Amino acid sequence: MLAAVLALLSTACGRDPPEQRLRDSVTQFQAAIEQRDAPALQEWLAADFVGPEGLDREGARRLAVGSFLRYRQLGVTVGPLDIAMQPDHATVRFTAALTGGSGRPLPEAARLYEVETGWREEDGDWRMTSARWSAKL
Repeated sequence: MLAAVLALLSTACGRDPPEQRLRDSVTQFQAAIEQRDAPALQEWLAADFVGPEGLDREGARRLAVGSFLRYRQLGVTVGPLDIAMQPDHATVRFTAALTGGSGRPLPEAARLYEVETGWREEDGDWRMTSARWSAKL
C-alpha cells in the first residue's frame, strides 16, 4: 500500500505545473503554424473555439490553409507570454510578428499583432477556446 502511495506521489510531483504545460502548448501551436500543418493546428483548438467575427474551429483551419497556400514560408515570432491562470482556464496575451514570403530572403508581408487567447485544460491537455487579435502597426 505504501509503495502504491509513493508511486502516485512521485508521478504527481514529476508532472509539470499547469502554467508550464500551457507554455509548452503555445510553443507547439506556434510550431504547427511554422510547419504549415493545418490538422495539427486544429487539434490545439477546443471543439467550441470562437475567434473574431464568429470564426469557429473549422473556419480557423480554413484560414490557416489559405495562408499556407498564399505564403510558401511562414514565420511566427511570439513576444513574452503574459499568462493569467484561473482554476479552470487561462488567458494568454502576447505580441506576434507574422512573416510570409515566397522563398525570397525578405518577406513579402510582415505584420505585428496584439493577441489574446483563452485556454482550457481538457483531460490534461490545454486547448485554445478563443482568440482575438488586432494589428499593432
